[in-house]
Amino acid sequence: MHKTLVLAFPVFALLVLAEFIYGWVRGRNTYRLNDAISSLSQGLLSQVVAVFTRLFQIGLYSMVYRHLAFFPSQAFWITWEGWVAAIVFFDFCDYWLHRMSHQSAILWAAHVVHHQSQDFNFSTALRQESAYMILGWVFYTPMAIIGVPPFIFGVTGLAVLLYQIWIHTEHIGKLGWFDFVFSSPSNHRVHHAINKQYIDRNYGGLLVIWDRMFGSFVEEREPCVYGTRPLLQSWDPLWAVVSVYWALAKDVWFTRGLSNKMRVLLMPPGWKPEGNAYGRPAIGSGSLVRRYDPPMSRDAIWFSCLQFSFLLLVTAFLLWNAALLTSLQSGLLATFIIAGLWFLGGVIQGRLRIRHVLFIEILLIFFGLIFF
Repeated sequence: MHKTLVLAFPVFALLVLAEFIYGWVRGRNTYRLNDAISSLSQGLLSQVVAVFTRLFQIGLYSMVYRHLAFFPSQAFWITWEGWVAAIVFFDFCDYWLHRMSHQSAILWAAHVVHHQSQDFNFSTALRQESAYMILGWVFYTPMAIIGVPPFIFGVTGLAVLLYQIWIHTEHIGKLGWFDFVFSSPSNHRVHHAINKQYIDRNYGGLLVIWDRMFGSFVEEREPCVYGTRPLLQSWDPLWAVVSVYWALAKDVWFTRGLSNKMRVLLMPPGWKPEGNAYGRPAIGSGSLVRRYDPPMSRDAIWFSCLQFSFLLLVTAFLLWNAALLTSLQSGLLATFIIAGLWFLGGVIQGRLRIRHVLFIEILLIFFGLIFF
């Protein structure tokens, strides 16, 4: 799977470039360099983490399949009917994981990264969560129990994930009957919006029929405002991942009683024992939210583009050779990538100086080459 994603990197790049050019030509650009790099950095970070979390990505699923599968018939699942059934089954399980990720604080802390961008474009689609499967793998165990083979599970999951790239755009309007059945740009814009009437709606990844069946569908009617409440005012990729966990940990610490502490984790984000107030903050109709958009110098712009391109190549090398590298080599590469992404966020935010970053990275490369 890692190699498949590496081969898809150029396709992702072309899609992002094509959407940017289209928006620029039409006078409706939906990209900002700082936000796009922040989103793409989360995508790289999630793939680096995936190299070390195969137990949760596929290992535990394979274990359940091996011991509990009721109908492990390879002959059926490799037919076209089997593939369609597996994709629909995966999407159904994914719907419930996605829905619970908005209704349980501890799952929301893992999922929130995908919603932090205030822009909505193809780079937002690549803003993937790093800790999601560590907590969410259990939602897919019904597929293993029924008997969907691990390989089929992996491919269907990748297919549903790749499908969702194109629905992260503001340049495609409503699509008639298609919007009624499938997750579409219009339906998914609603899901990312923080408008009051749109909060926690339209969870479907491939099919929107689950939302219609289980009462979570809302049609897009007014312009969407994107991001999270409170707004993440940082380009630090590590802080983006841990900030909500940190806030959640503080809520648990200051909440009295073990029962209430557990409920803080399991109830909707923001739940408090006093008055049982809960729910993610929203904005009213027609409200505006100020964008987090600190200025970038010309040097920072050039450095950011080159730094991200370099880290993309290093990540591709890690993913392509993950099975051949020693644990030490993989760990060193992952550490360098994560540090590089943190440096990148610091430069974009104006917190770090380019010459200091380059000096540290040269030292890291020099010492790292000793182990290769």
